[in-house]
Amino acid sequence: MQPQESSIQYSRWEDSSRDEVSVASGPGAEEASGCKRVSWKLCSGKLGISLKVLGGVALFWVVFTLGYITGYFVHKCK
Repeated sequence: MQPQESSIQYSRWEDSSRDEVSVASGPGAEEASGCKRVSWKLCSGKLGISLKVLGGVALFWVVFTLGYITGYFVHKCK
């Protein structure tokens, strides 16, 4: 068996042709870092896990209550 040759050619990036992106630090930069800090605190660690558990329990009770009320009115005897 002979190896098959492919006609696919891949273009490579040249170092000189890459786009450069620069971020200017302005008044919004401190706000972004503050938001990142708050979201990091609330979404990670023991506090984050606690908030996720409490959110899940609250969502469960909201759905349960809505289902109970809906079921009551749907199956209500006339």
